[in-house]
Amino acid sequence: MTDSKYFTTTKKGEIFELKAELNSDKKEKKKEAVKKVIASMTVGKDVSALFPDVVNCMQTDNLELKKLVYLYLMNYAKSQPDMAIMAVNTFVKDCEDPNPLIRALAVRTMGCIRVDKITEYLCEPLRKCLKDEDPYVRKTAAVCVAKLHDINAQLVEDQGFLDTLKDLISDSNPMVVANAVAALSEIAESHPNSNLLDLNPQSINKLLTALNECTEWGQIFILDCLANYTPRDDRESQSICERVTPRLSHANSAVVLSAVKVLMKFMEMLPKDLDYYGTLLKKLAPPLVTLLSAEPELQYVALRNINLIVQKRPEILKHEMKVFFVKYNDPIYVKLEKLDIMIRLASQANIAQVLAELKEYATEVDVDFVRKAVRAIGRCAIKVEQSAERCVSTLLDLIQTKVNYVVQEAIVVIKDIFRKYPNKYESVIATLCENLDSLDEPEARAAMIWIVGEYAERIDNADELLESFLEGFHDESTQVQLQLLTAIVKLFLKKPTETQELVQQVLSLATQDSDNPDLRDRGYIYWRLLSTDPVAAKEVVLAEKPLISEETDLIEPTLLEELICHIGTLASVYHKPPSAFVEGSRGVQHKRIPIRSGSGESSESQDTGGAPGATEAPAAVIPSQGDLLGDLLNLDLTPPTSTAGAPPGPPMPMGGMDLLGGGLDSLLGGDIGGSPSMGSGFGAPAAVMPSSLNAPVGGGLGDLFDLGGGVGMPMGTFVPPKTLWLPAMKGKGLEIMGTFARRAGVIQMEMTLTNKAMSVMTDFAIQFNRNSFGLAPAGPLQVPTPLSPNQTIDVSLPLNNGGPVMKMEPLNNLQVAVKNNIDVFYFSCQYPISMLFVEDGKMDRQVFLATWKDIPNENEAQFQINDCHLNSDAASNKLQGSNVFTIAKRTVEGQDMLYQSMKLTNGICVLTELRVQTGSPTYTVSLKCRAAEVSQCVFQCYEAALKN
Repeated sequence: MTDSKYFTTTKKGEIFELKAELNSDKKEKKKEAVKKVIASMTVGKDVSALFPDVVNCMQTDNLELKKLVYLYLMNYAKSQPDMAIMAVNTFVKDCEDPNPLIRALAVRTMGCIRVDKITEYLCEPLRKCLKDEDPYVRKTAAVCVAKLHDINAQLVEDQGFLDTLKDLISDSNPMVVANAVAALSEIAESHPNSNLLDLNPQSINKLLTALNECTEWGQIFILDCLANYTPRDDRESQSICERVTPRLSHANSAVVLSAVKVLMKFMEMLPKDLDYYGTLLKKLAPPLVTLLSAEPELQYVALRNINLIVQKRPEILKHEMKVFFVKYNDPIYVKLEKLDIMIRLASQANIAQVLAELKEYATEVDVDFVRKAVRAIGRCAIKVEQSAERCVSTLLDLIQTKVNYVVQEAIVVIKDIFRKYPNKYESVIATLCENLDSLDEPEARAAMIWIVGEYAERIDNADELLESFLEGFHDESTQVQLQLLTAIVKLFLKKPTETQELVQQVLSLATQDSDNPDLRDRGYIYWRLLSTDPVAAKEVVLAEKPLISEETDLIEPTLLEELICHIGTLASVYHKPPSAFVEGSRGVQHKRIPIRSGSGESSESQDTGGAPGATEAPAAVIPSQGDLLGDLLNLDLTPPTSTAGAPPGPPMPMGGMDLLGGGLDSLLGGDIGGSPSMGSGFGAPAAVMPSSLNAPVGGGLGDLFDLGGGVGMPMGTFVPPKTLWLPAMKGKGLEIMGTFARRAGVIQMEMTLTNKAMSVMTDFAIQFNRNSFGLAPAGPLQVPTPLSPNQTIDVSLPLNNGGPVMKMEPLNNLQVAVKNNIDVFYFSCQYPISMLFVEDGKMDRQVFLATWKDIPNENEAQFQINDCHLNSDAASNKLQGSNVFTIAKRTVEGQDMLYQSMKLTNGICVLTELRVQTGSPTYTVSLKCRAAEVSQCVFQCYEAALKN
């Protein structure tokens, strides 16, 4: 009879009867009773009242009974911690049982009981099991360490379990090695900076040896661990690849993907002209193709990963196009993914084959799939120029079918083809216009309106066509309204005499009758342009459009690199980094592909040595303080106004600077009919640098922003190295690295902007949130040229301290918003407080003495600086470069005492005593200040200046 009988009981006095059976002398009856208890527990009944009776059954040699009791214990230990302590002695005893299965069972259960009271009792049994003679016990104990670390990390570190775990990587048994690696990886994930998996060539060799003999999940743990290793050179990289390659023929798809991940990562280190590189590319294709013969769910995961691989290295699968042809019985999610990969692999060599397939798909019954297939034909035309004509004729054939959704998708993609190949296929416009009445989807209507507006001079009745759309203007979607507004303005600029009424009608509808701010703003700007300077309007509205790129939906290179490092995980299916969907306390490390030394590419990892306060990883900016959104979102999306030839205006406090110059007030200030007053906002002078900055007067912008770099900079001034403030992934391709410097009395924010996106970046502007010392930009952010893809530019922004003040945590935290034509991006950075030390901070001796006595002793803070090998004179000179002035020096018993003062921009004075013992690398700094919270930041500046 099966165990189902235990689930069918409905007795009323059940708990009482079970209690009696659990205390029975007959072993068989006891076992039956425990099974009934577990059955009740499984269906959700509360059997915690039987806890002492079940725990008494632990004293048995029967393995099955012991397992059941341990299962019960794991479930109820948390709700009955005091009772659970009763089981500790049995655990300790079971950990010394002659049977290794019982020893392993005991240690596994110990790890699952998440009760603090019990945890400390489990250390000794666990220590013994980690050194057990039986590998099964050792591998179970290794996983138990990770579980225990999750409950009480400090205890695990104090007991030395982490070192024992590291030793297990050298174990003779491959499964023990795999579990040790899995446990260390798990712990390292929750403590990203712990460097637990200290991989070196020797430990890598041990892992590769164990790889051949352990189970499939053990292999996955080891391969994932290998993927985090950065080889020293291309020879080591090749050696690892050779030993990992056999995993590609494994039956488990997870092992295959983990092996692909390691190979994709280490291929970066191999020179492209190496014979082995070509061999490896050929070896990667068959296992990926094999994954596509699995069930649909696995196929989908494989296809999502292949999509990433094809974007990184299309050459791997360039000859395997047929594998991605859609089968009639594929689920829709597999069909769409295959279609995407087909387009990525399309080339001149296979385009005929691909187009024939796509045309076939466009006659399918699945509407979503047909839409995607039609769109794919357009993408092929844009990607492979030689096929464009064939693609256009295919699309025209599909339009002739008169199937509504096919026609609409075809018009959307033909618009893109016109953008890519201007003045080539416009002969098809007449055919498109015939289908105007059948368009009911916003995207198709907007595309058709764009075509009519763009080629108005070739369409005789363009004004009638656009007027027909205008009749139901308020019922259209925003996308169509915006497109209609622009198209009619284009038409007016091309045929002004015939369309004056039409343009006035649309401008009136957009500005006066619309609630949509985007539509209103665009309407006002067009109205203003047309009324003040029609020539400028023509240059703006009818400007030559940039050609659209081949692949508009490629993943950003930085994100793609990170996703390649996560092949075979959820991140590779979502196409998002783990940080985007993993919540909780675990730190998510950003992984990057190693760059081959000598390849000419700069490494992403930055040297972060320097001031502790300035070089910490930038904190995530969460708009939480005060009016953060009010302050930071006060950014307008109009390009900054030019200063050329503008008369100087009055100085403007930068704390609440309006980046538009005139702002919306002046934009709407004039009468709407287009009187001259309407134009005043656009010529508004840019904010002039405040006079309080004492900037050196010289010739033009070069002096204003001190771009000469270091004019008048004292010798030995310490400038922290640049650190990463805004990663490209968060900045939609914009990467910002930066630091702060004080030059000729002016605080400079020095930034390196890199465009890692595939589109040009323009219209840069910057704004700060309120901060502890009122730092604010002293002028607009001057980026000299539009930032092209892969271009890097250095900019220097002078700052003043006239902005609004709000105490930040930490004190030197600065929250920044940077705007460009793509979006507004937020980040925070920390400036060294030495940037605020002014040049007139040297006190008179008597004043110093009186102030020192006057500041209460509780405001004194003492710090130590280690590993500093300067004598007192060298230290004094170095600090003077950062405006820390030595007032007096005296020597007492071989110890030099330097008395120093500095003054911050807000008038706060800091007094210090620096003790330098001859021959000792340890300095002692005593700081006194009325604002005691400044002391920690000042100490960090001391340490940074003296050590660099």
